[in-house]
Amino acid sequence: MRGILYESEYEQALIDLLQSEGWQYTNGKTIHRPLREPLLVNGLTGSLLNRYPGLTTDDADAIVSKLRHVPGQTHFERLRNTFLLVRDGFRYTRNGDGETFDIKLVDFDEPEKNTYRAVNQLEVGYGMNDDVRIPDVLLYVNSIPLCIFELKNPTKEDATIADAYEQIHTRYLRDIPHLLQYTPLSCISDATANNTRLGTTYTPYEHYYAWKKVNNEDPSAQSGIDQVRTIVKGVYEPARFLEVLRDYIYFPDADFDGEEEIVCRYPQFFATRMLRESVCKAFAEQTSKGGTYFGATGCGKTYTMMFLARQLALRCKELGSPTIIMIVDRDDLQTQAGKLFLRSAEFLGLGTSKVIRNRDELKTELSLRDSGGFFICTIQKFCEAIGELNTRRNIICFSDEAHRTQIRLSNKLKVVDHNDIEAEEQQLETAPDLNVKIVDDSKIGAFITKPYAEQLRTAFPNATFAGFTGTPIAETIQVFGEIVDRYTMSMAVDDEITKDIKYIPRIAKVTLDSNKVKEIEEYYKKCADEGATKEDIAASKKAMSAMEQILGDDDRLERLAADIIAHYTTACDNNADVIQKAMVVCSKREIGYRLLEMFMKLKPEWFVERKHSE
Repeated sequence: MRGILYESEYEQALIDLLQSEGWQYTNGKTIHRPLREPLLVNGLTGSLLNRYPGLTTDDADAIVSKLRHVPGQTHFERLRNTFLLVRDGFRYTRNGDGETFDIKLVDFDEPEKNTYRAVNQLEVGYGMNDDVRIPDVLLYVNSIPLCIFELKNPTKEDATIADAYEQIHTRYLRDIPHLLQYTPLSCISDATANNTRLGTTYTPYEHYYAWKKVNNEDPSAQSGIDQVRTIVKGVYEPARFLEVLRDYIYFPDADFDGEEEIVCRYPQFFATRMLRESVCKAFAEQTSKGGTYFGATGCGKTYTMMFLARQLALRCKELGSPTIIMIVDRDDLQTQAGKLFLRSAEFLGLGTSKVIRNRDELKTELSLRDSGGFFICTIQKFCEAIGELNTRRNIICFSDEAHRTQIRLSNKLKVVDHNDIEAEEQQLETAPDLNVKIVDDSKIGAFITKPYAEQLRTAFPNATFAGFTGTPIAETIQVFGEIVDRYTMSMAVDDEITKDIKYIPRIAKVTLDSNKVKEIEEYYKKCADEGATKEDIAASKKAMSAMEQILGDDDRLERLAADIIAHYTTACDNNADVIQKAMVVCSKREIGYRLLEMFMKLKPEWFVERKHSE
């Protein structure tokens, strides 16, 4: 691929790579077909007749017609329904004698039984005047187009992958939707670094990402040419391509009111594979430790859980359609997860998907089934009083942010005083489902309590547990098992999934009292090490009452405001092209408002409304 000067040369280089992975090559200009027909009909009917000897030519024609005319009022609905037909197959009943055939348009179980063809320069007709669009490269499996490539010249600065995206998502979607109805995947590329990206027909541009590994143990591909080679081997090797198609392309349930199609990123793909293997091994060996996944913020852990749940439900026969319980430590996480999983029952293949509101509901749901079901609940649903809920082995628990509340297996000492009693009674009134303990004056003192991890094990003594965390610590590994895969912050930054965060220690410059600085630093280090749980609310309030005296000191706030103004002004002056926005985070609204008043005092001109020049 050296010395590429023209887009056509890059196109041919890509085809050469695809051929090396097992794709047959055909120039689209040599294929005789109606211009408006995206399917290679002769090849498709031939494939059906070869794989199903009992079919007649009329049967094959009827099956092709079913594929052509899937129902759907919108393009998205037709794409979704076409994809499900290709992925899941269907039962065909012959007119006349009523004989039935279970038709697989693509054989996912035995990839070698399919045909794989890369086609370039295929004219696709549209409009009243026999206009055509010509995608750069199309990938056909059994003569059905399943992926579209749009390439740009690596040497032309004004031809970008944003233009390639626009070509597919605007012009092709407008003019040749009858082609895109079949293609769930798309790839845009100009062969430069981080600019060979995988997406779907409904992926926003900013969510197209490079695929940087062929195998999980490989180093990430860095150069543009290496990334082209890597995506061809890592996604488009035929067996891998079918694996991605079958289990890593997500559409929400049909009754969801939204157009959303997602394909996994490479860290999600490999994490799912590793976790599936680890969970199945733990199940077979009855160790309960399904493994820990360390994923940095922004890595898409929730979608990894969803891909894993589908794999465990459909690809791990030894589990016998497990019941999966996703355990979170905050109500807002329960709500966020619920929004995704409640619209994903068809993808998960587990039957019911449900958010559990209280302990009785959890007991009821588990008593109604011996298999299947996906349930989301907060860790606080589990307390010492709940006891044993179910002894089935095919229960899999996913613990989200496992490091915060679900890490201790040993008992711990809890000291209770009068203030703790008042705090717990107040919590009980506002959130009766919390794991609190009612005590009277005679019970003030020190008590042994069971941590949540042990209560979980008591509730599901034979379950397998998998932990998902952005902060792996030793106790997490003790509960869930070794880290089976990791995706670090530096990897996420390198992949342009998240922005780099730089820490600049400036607090000593804005506070005179070094003892106060030390006290603040020690406090926040303690928070970072231990994590905040509802069990620590009372202690946190006590600590924060002292901290607020320090953080809200008028002299400190004025110095802080002056330092922020100086830092912001310098940053903007030195980089005129940067978006000149800044965010200031305060511990309380009151302190935030007082800091705002300091800004108004020091920079009153910032608060004068002016008419914009444009």
